[in-house]
Formats: sequence, C-alpha cells, structure tokens
Amino acid sequence: MNSFKRDKKEEEDGGGNPFQNMEKTTVLQEARTFNDTPVNPRKCAHILTKILYLINQGEQLGTTEATEAFFAMTKLFQSRDVILRRLVYLGIKELSPIAEDVIIVTSSLTKDMTGKEDLYRAAAIRALCTITDGAMLQAIERYMKQAIVDRSPAVSSAALVSSLHLTSISGDIARRWANEAQEALNSDNVMVQYHALGVLYQARKTDKHAVTKLVSKLTRTSMTSPYAACMLIRMACKLLEEEDGNGELLDFVASCLRHKSEMVVYEAAHALVNMGKSSTRELAPAISVLQLFCGSLKPALRFAAVRTLNKVAMSHPAAVTACNLDLENLIADPNRSIATLAITTLLKTGAESSVDRLMKQIATFVSEISDEFKVVVVQAIRALCQKFPRKHAVLMNFLSAMLRDEGGLEYKAAIADTIIAVMEGNSEAKEAGLAHLCEFIEDCEHISLAVRILHLLGQEGPTSKQPSRYIRFIYNRVILECASVRAAAVTALARFAAACPPLLPNILVLLSRCQLDSDDEVRDRAAYYCAILQQQFDPTTLSLVQPPLLSIPSLERALNNYVSSPMEEPFDISQIPPAQTVEEPTQPEILATAKQQQSRLSREETFMEKLAQVPQLALVMSKSPLFKSSPVVELTESETEYNVKCVKHSFSNHLVLQFDCLNTLSDQLLEDVRVAIEPPEGYRVVYEIPCLRLAYNEPGTTYTVLEFPEDVHASIATIPTTLRFMARDCDPTTGVPDAEQGYRDEYMLEDLEVTLADQMRGVGKQGVDFNAAWDAGATRGFSELEETFVLGASVTTLEGAVQSLVGFLGLEAVERSHRVATDAVGHTLLLGGIFRGGKEVLARARLALADSQVTMQLSVRSSDPDVAELVTSSVG
Repeated sequence: MNSFKRDKKEEEDGGGNPFQNMEKTTVLQEARTFNDTPVNPRKCAHILTKILYLINQGEQLGTTEATEAFFAMTKLFQSRDVILRRLVYLGIKELSPIAEDVIIVTSSLTKDMTGKEDLYRAAAIRALCTITDGAMLQAIERYMKQAIVDRSPAVSSAALVSSLHLTSISGDIARRWANEAQEALNSDNVMVQYHALGVLYQARKTDKHAVTKLVSKLTRTSMTSPYAACMLIRMACKLLEEEDGNGELLDFVASCLRHKSEMVVYEAAHALVNMGKSSTRELAPAISVLQLFCGSLKPALRFAAVRTLNKVAMSHPAAVTACNLDLENLIADPNRSIATLAITTLLKTGAESSVDRLMKQIATFVSEISDEFKVVVVQAIRALCQKFPRKHAVLMNFLSAMLRDEGGLEYKAAIADTIIAVMEGNSEAKEAGLAHLCEFIEDCEHISLAVRILHLLGQEGPTSKQPSRYIRFIYNRVILECASVRAAAVTALARFAAACPPLLPNILVLLSRCQLDSDDEVRDRAAYYCAILQQQFDPTTLSLVQPPLLSIPSLERALNNYVSSPMEEPFDISQIPPAQTVEEPTQPEILATAKQQQSRLSREETFMEKLAQVPQLALVMSKSPLFKSSPVVELTESETEYNVKCVKHSFSNHLVLQFDCLNTLSDQLLEDVRVAIEPPEGYRVVYEIPCLRLAYNEPGTTYTVLEFPEDVHASIATIPTTLRFMARDCDPTTGVPDAEQGYRDEYMLEDLEVTLADQMRGVGKQGVDFNAAWDAGATRGFSELEETFVLGASVTTLEGAVQSLVGFLGLEAVERSHRVATDAVGHTLLLGGIFRGGKEVLARARLALADSQVTMQLSVRSSDPDVAELVTSSVG
C-alpha cells in the first residue's frame, strides 16, 4: 500500500489537474513501457491511469490503437502489485469493446476469479463478464454460480451485478441462476441482498404471477438492506398500478413509513404520493412524514421532502397546506435550492393575499440560484396565474424583470412560454404580455426565441387595441438583427398589413425597403408580400400572407401525383393534411426544462409511409393523398386469443381499413388471415389484402379497401366484421407447423363504426377572423342550416359540451373558443374544418347552461349543401 503515499515534492505542487493537455499519441507511445522487464508498477500505473482518463474524457481510440494498448497491458499480469492489477482490470473493461481478440485474457481472469486473493476476485469477475460472449458463457457458468454464493460480499455482489449485465447476451441467465440468487438473498450484507433481489426480479419480471408471489413472500419478512427494501417498494407499486385494490401491498408500503431507515421511509412516502388515484385522505400519512423531514438537520432530507411536496402541490394543494408553516421556515434556508422549492410550493398552496409577500422574498435571492431552479420558479408562477387571474399584473412584472437578468436559452424560453400561456388563459393580460415581449426582443441574444416572439406578435398584435405600437419594435429587428430574425420580422409586418387596412400604406413603404436586403430569404419574402398587399384589400389576403402549416411529405407526394396526371383540374391544396406540432404539457414535471415546440411527423404522414409500402394500395394513393387517419379502435378484448385493432384511413373517395392482428396462441399458426366485412348500403368493397402468415406473438396487418357511397348521408354506417383464417397446429417451442392440413376457422369481432369525425379534418385558421370568414362564406354561396338541440343527460357542463362537440364533429375550435370561462352560463364555440373532398365547413354553436342541462343552437355553413345537412343531422 506504499504506492498510495505521495512524495514531499508532490504535496508541495498543490492542486490542479495533472492530466491536463495530454495527447493521445504520446500516451500510447508511453504504453510501450508495459513490455519492460521487470515491470515498474508505479510508472505503469501512472501511464494506465492516463489511458483510462483519456477514454473517460471521450477520446476515441482506433481499433488498432486499442488492440496494441490492450495486448501491451496484458503483460502487466506478471506484476503482483495490488493497485496496478486493479487498474489492469479497469483497462480490460474499457478497451474490450474496441480492441480485437480480447478473449486471450480469459484464462488469466478465470485464474484470478477463482484464486484466494479477494482483492482480485471481484474485479476479475467484472472484467471477465465484459469480454464474455455466448460461446464462452457455458464455460464460466459454474464459476459464476459459485461466486454468487461466495462468503466474500464483494465477490458475491460483483457476480450478481455481472449476471444482470450478461442478460444482454443470454436472456435466461437470471432464470438459470435464480437458485443461487435466492440463497444470496439471505446474506447479511446490505448490497448483496439488494443485488440478489434485482437478479430475482429480472428472472421473473415477464411472469406477473411469479413477481406477485415474490413480493408477497418478501413483504412478510424483514429486509435488513434498506436498498433492497426500496426496490421492494418499487416492485409493489408497479403491481399496484396493474392491480387496483390490492390492500396487502398498499398496507406494506404504508408500513414502510415506520421503517428505521430514513431512505426507506422517504421511498415509501414518495411512492404513496405518486400513486395517481390517491385521495387527500390517503396522502395524509405520507405528507406527515415529509413534513417531519422538512425540519431535519440533513440538507439532503430537507431537499427531498420539499421537492416531493412541490410535486404533490400540483395535484393536491389542499393536502400540502398543513405543511405551510414548515415550508415558510425553509424560505431562509442556506441552501438556495431548498428555499426556492419551498417558496414555489407555498405559491401553489397559499392564499391570494400572500402572493405579493412571497414574490418579494423570491426577488431577494432569485439571482443567486441556478437556471434549473429558476425554471421551477417560473413554472410555479405559471400555475399561480391560472389560480389567481387577478394577480397577473404583479406576476408578469416579476417575469419581465427575470427576462432582463442573465440566463440561458432554456430559462428565457420558460419565461416566454409562461407569458404566452398567461396571455392565452387571460385576455386581460394580452396587452401587458405583448409589451413585455417587445421589450425583451430589443436585447434578446437567442435567435430561435426572437423568431418565435416575432411570430407571436404577427398573430396577436393585429387584434390588439393599438396594433401600430408594435410596428417600431418589429422594424427594429429588420435593421439590427441577423437574417433569420429579419425574415421573421418581415412576415410579422405583412400580417399587420393584411389584418389592419389603416396600417397598409406605411407598412408597404417599410417592406419596399426590405427588398434591398442583403439576404435572399428576406428579399424574397418582402417582394412576395408587397405583390400580394398591393392588390385591393380582400379578407382572403390574410390566408396568403399566413398560409396554413402543411405536411411537407404529403404535399410533395400530392404534387408528384398531380404532375403525373393530365392536370385537367386545378390542384386542391385543401386535401393536404396540416403539419402536427408537439404541444407542451399543461403541468410539466418539477425540474423539467421548458422546450420549444418542434415539428414532428403527423399520424397521417406516418401512416402514408406505411401504406406506401403496400403495392396494392398505390392506385388509391395516386388518386388523392391521405385525408385523415382515425384513432385506433379495439375490435376484441385484450385478454382474448386473437387481438384485432382497426385504423380507418379516409381518402377523397375511398376508405382503407387497416386491421392490426396479433395471435396469442403459441401452439397455433394462422395463414391467409383476413377480416371479412359486410359492406353497408352504398359502400363497395374494392379489394382485400390478406396477411399471409401470422405466427405466435408476431403482429400482422390485413387491409380492406372500400369505396365511399355517392350519398354522403350513407357514409355514416356500422360495419359488421369477422376474422377468418386457416389455422395450423404447431410446436409451441419452435413454432414449426405440423405436416397435417390446416382447417378453416373464424372469430367474431366487434362492429366497426364509420363516423362523421372520420371524414372531417379540423382547421383552426389561427390569425383569421372567424366572423370575416363566416361572412365571406355567405358571399361565396355557402349553404347554411341552423338547428336547436338539447344535449343528452351525460353532458352537464359547458366544458363537457365543448369537448363532446369537438370530438364528435371532428372540427377544430377557432380563436381559442374552446376555452370556457369559469362559472359561465353561456358560451359560443366557433369551429372550422374540411370534409373529405375539400368541402369547407364552418360552424357556430351557441351554448346555454340551465339546471345542469345544456341547450345548443348550431349554425353550419358549407360549400356543399349535403355536407351542411349531414353535420346538423348527425348531431340530432
């Protein structure tokens, strides 16, 4: 152990990184020292440490370099120095994935693994398992089983952990070594017991009954290892999620609140508060424990308790109210992370009168905490604005001050997201929010955030009280910023000009100057908008300035099909599905950072790629793009021997039914699988595409193509379905079918409903005045129908009526009209969409609530009178 001692000169050198500015080539040349005889342990250990440092710093070694270093390192096995030998084991683990022929050290590692030196054995086991493949596994299996039950805890733990890693090579390792793991579970060592439980769970995790039996058995015993007890709590909670009402497991988790280990107590409390269906009464014991931890002398316990209470306050603020006094004591905690979480929790649970005081306390130290916890503060303010709308002015002023502080992109984006969310939820905050964002982009150093705010200004600014006040801020970006921001500013100016006719002449002057810009994109946008805006003002101009976001793959495919056709009719862009965006969650996780909305493939784009791989569907797809794909419809129960799900794909004139089938019988092979249907009146079956082979637990797909009836009223129908197939008995283990001839069989499925929502695609038309579009529809000869309905007994609130109507019709709410004011007794829902074939639909539903009964006056305008009648008759 003398190697651990440092020379006097080394101690005088002070701190710093001794491996800074190392070069890979130099270190690998030094590795030739490993070949010297006799071995210099001190020098070789230093060089080997350099190699490990480089690898862990991300340095990439080539195969040849790694192989040469690896084989040079194997010469060090002749040294008996303990530190050098353990470094060699680490070197083998790090280089084995890169180097070639590493199997050569197997005999040396096996010798060390079975030797008498305990300091070598555990490390040798870990190194050996990193170079073991499927062919070698059987040779070392006997040694590994012995090591699992070894008297040395280090050796036993190493063998258990290595067996978990080996499951990637052979999935049944844990099951084959379960008896030894069961014996190791009785060990007195806390880590051995923990690792043994992990191996037992790995062996049984695919068998729910076996896991239940294991957990039930262990809950009756006292686990001496706190780590194993924590794992057992997690296993019990996983079973509770799958089995509602298991009182025995719930009692076990609750009993762990009285465990002698603080780690186990916290794990139990954390598990109880994270159960989705827990009520305030059921949370009380866990909240009491967390309240005690808030007064602990250990900062880790205080942090864990207040972080968990912060999360609970999102869903059960009343349950956390009892802890408010303890949380106020933590506001002055020397650990700023704890103080931040305490204040944000109080913001979620406190009264409206305490908001001002808490905001002043946050302001005293908000500049001292990290961006991660600043985001937590921002998220708490966001929830507070929803809870106390009248406090939006104070809270938005505080957010504006935070915007002016230093911070990274994620932190600034979180603040901008919060201001935007407050504006959407509270119309009174719109003017103040736009003003704060305008001030922010004057000094914004993040391009993506500036572009996003300019896009928002272009959408919301024209409908504000004084649209002209924002023009200066936007045009400043054209003068001062980079090309990306200038292009976004040009688009925002054009939207003001299109939506506000009084501003049009002045904005045209500004856009004409932008045509002299040095960037192509900026010049092209300015020229395009000038050409459109110089025409006579028309309500349809805004749709040209602010076109809908379309699915690019679908648009490209539709254009290719159109070019290859005779092109006798104009190209119909209304057939193209809109692009889909990821919406941020309404209640983000406690420490989750705010992320910008990113484009992703829509469901239609994903299905188009899948359908394009089926040659028989090429004819349907060449005639028109995919209009809409429905949600998945279950045609069988999940526990049945055959599982069938359906997705309905609507085209202009065709309906493609995609049936995803799963065979859960291991002793049966299905062939020529198809779903037979009885077409309703007006429908015609074009052709069927069967699934040729459906093996056990392997998904297969069969398609049925229908032609829509000419009468749109007949398109809403119920279709009976039956699964038909050729069944052949087979060997359950190999899946090889018997030589005997199979037999025809069929299986009844649930009826399939074709609804109005399957044929309607919502179009929100953000930024477009609904009243202008409604009036324009009248001038374009749209048919209008109006009916009055009393909604069913299941709809007792305005919110429920809005959700039900949007889901049933398949239309999309316009101008955020899906948001219903609290305690409102009346509401107007504005809807827009397109029926298959490009037929535009506008709807206005006036809702009134009286004595828990909702009355609705529905007005529908459509370019096709049959579609307008279909919408109103479907509701009736």
